Amino acid sequence: MSAKLPNGWTRVSMGDVGRWVGGGTPSKANPRFWNNGTIPWVSPKDMKVNLIDDTQDHITHEAVEKSTTNLVEPGSLLIVVRSGILQHTLPIAVTGRQVALNQDLKAVKPKEHIRSDYLALALKAREREILQTCTKTGTTVQSLELPVFLRYEIPLAPFHVQKRVVEEIEKQFTRLDAGVAALKRVQANLKRYRAAVLKAACEGRLVPTEAELARKEKRSFESATQLITKTPTPPRPNRWNSRSQDVIFGHSALAVGNPNTKLPNGWAWVPLVEIAKMESGHTPSRRHPEWWNGDVAWIGIADAREHDGRTIHDTLQHTNAEGISNSASRVLPTGTVCISRTASVGYVVVMGREMATSQDFVNWVPSSAVTSDWLRVVFSADREALRRFGKGSVHKTVYFPEWLSIHIALPPLAEQTRIVAEVDRRLSVVEELEVMIASNLQRAAHLRQSILQKAFTGKLCN
Repeated sequence: MSAKLPNGWTRVSMGDVGRWVGGGTPSKANPRFWNNGTIPWVSPKDMKVNLIDDTQDHITHEAVEKSTTNLVEPGSLLIVVRSGILQHTLPIAVTGRQVALNQDLKAVKPKEHIRSDYLALALKAREREILQTCTKTGTTVQSLELPVFLRYEIPLAPFHVQKRVVEEIEKQFTRLDAGVAALKRVQANLKRYRAAVLKAACEGRLVPTEAELARKEKRSFESATQLITKTPTPPRPNRWNSRSQDVIFGHSALAVGNPNTKLPNGWAWVPLVEIAKMESGHTPSRRHPEWWNGDVAWIGIADAREHDGRTIHDTLQHTNAEGISNSASRVLPTGTVCISRTASVGYVVVMGREMATSQDFVNWVPSSAVTSDWLRVVFSADREALRRFGKGSVHKTVYFPEWLSIHIALPPLAEQTRIVAEVDRRLSVVEELEVMIASNLQRAAHLRQSILQKAFTGKLCN
């Protein structure tokens, strides 16, 4: 705020730009205040646009007369003064018509020598500073400390310059927005491509099947059924008798129960418990700090979110041998596949070394019939499909009766390896592009702020 301003510019406090008014909420119990209302009633949920022409809620003239809300004129500037969103952004908008306010907003009709759009952009240019210096933390939400905010000063250009400043910002923002929109389209296309690759992998369409290659090369091959038959069945889990008898379709290679859907030649449906050992996890008691910060990596939801779809080699938290021996947690071998089953269902990681997990995971130790990476692909292919196996209206949990009845589509072993290699090859390119796009989106955000900073120090236009 101490930067030198161009000739003719000055500084003005927010308290001097005009008369500020607040709002209120008419009684929700009185239908006459709401039914057939024609006056837009602005609340923070409407403050997602720069120009307010309409709102989600409308009130009547009687509601205005008999409540603490206020009508504000077209061309007024609105600002959210109380909301959890003030932790990271300052919602500002200009009214395109007469509106009423709720109690979480303030409005000002700027004086004649101040443009509303100029004022809105000037505040956005200093959004971070305002949030740092003018907000206070409430019990549940953030709020602007109004006396501090009203003393806050912004650079004010002469009236005829304000128009040029706004027009130049809008011109540059239009170009920037077009670039950002293009990046986001590519981002969405990459997400769809990722899903298509995993879908093709699970349907046996990504690489030639082992049956096709064997026929072309005039040789025999070991089918998945033969592979399953020769593989020793892992020990049955303790909860085996509680397994679900339902059939719930997931995606083309995953189901609860046997869906008996047609698979590529050489593939077979198999209960996962017949080709992998199921293990659960646990959390050593937090009341014993001596059981933590040891040398045993311990996977939590945060680790799975960070490394989703990949191999994990270290974790945010570590326990120790004493913590393991005094809990139901177990140290599991390298290659164990871990799937989150509660709260955030569907994160998938493969252990890159011996580790333990929390109770939020179901863990599968593969036999020689299935690779860790094929399980990773199957469980990564469609998180929403996996969530269909869960219960709970708000927080889904996939319980052990369903896990005990999970069936997967199993290709021949050599085919598993080829499919995974092709999936990883294609998705590695996708990940590189996603990193580039995220970097450019971040650069665009910085450029937007740079445009605003230049504009309000007189360096954007003469």
